Amino acid sequence: MYDYDLLVVGSANADLVIGVERRPGAGETVLGSDLAVHPGGKGANQAVAAARLGSRTALLARVGDDAYGRLLLDSQREAGVDTVGVLVGGAPTGVALITVDPSGDNSIVVSPGANGRLAPADVRAAACLFHASRVISTQLEIPLDSVVEVVRSLTPDSRFVLNPSPPQPLPPEVLAACDPLIVNEHEAKVVLGDACVSEQPEDWARLLLAKGPRSVVVTLGAEGALVASPDGTARVSSVKVDAVDTTGAGDAFTAALAFRLGAGASLAEAAAYAARVGAAAVTREGAQESFPTAEEVDAL
Repeated sequence: MYDYDLLVVGSANADLVIGVERRPGAGETVLGSDLAVHPGGKGANQAVAAARLGSRTALLARVGDDAYGRLLLDSQREAGVDTVGVLVGGAPTGVALITVDPSGDNSIVVSPGANGRLAPADVRAAACLFHASRVISTQLEIPLDSVVEVVRSLTPDSRFVLNPSPPQPLPPEVLAACDPLIVNEHEAKVVLGDACVSEQPEDWARLLLAKGPRSVVVTLGAEGALVASPDGTARVSSVKVDAVDTTGAGDAFTAALAFRLGAGASLAEAAAYAARVGAAAVTREGAQESFPTAEEVDAL
């Protein structure tokens, strides 16, 4: 038996959010709404999203010994996430500066802060969490060498899920462990680099599989997702909703997919569920505040 359905290794940020009529161009200043501060960061978001769905979830992350760090710890515990793996100190808590336009689209700049100090030694020291977890999920808002250490810390029976965001080229060792690699259009093109010569998601998935992942999921926003494995590809539709704020929707999708895979769902089944979770998330403002419960997802 596993103590945790999901271990998330990743970032924890304070999201500083301003609504704008339109996002500024280079050298331009625009006026926005009052500043709102929310708990965020891809790792922390995914942990909360999974816990809200009923997953037994732990988080391995690093925050600063400051007010933002306390905000993040409180939000994790309130959602039911085990924070035994959250390290405190070493640098200020990471911060994300987010602008959101009336359509719900966002632009994000991240100051990593303590996230950049989550070191391979911290990952090795958390070996007991890896042995206690069915699925391990991570992203790229922590150092890449720490992500490599995550892969090296996997047990033979665990499953590794990676969302390479913000995207960068990945070493073969990491790609080979992904089951699945979850990418949007931008992330797919960065990971593929010069190999990306098509605008078709099916081609991106095929080329990504050739790089070594055991499976691939391409998220397509309102159009749902595409899942791919050596057995073939399939489209997964989403639920049509009125988007209010897309912040955190990708994290909700990744968390839901990882959780359902750990529960024994097929890749297509998990992606279909994750698409509904992501759709529910965009109907509310904020990141963690927007994540639905399992009952709310069923209501869709």
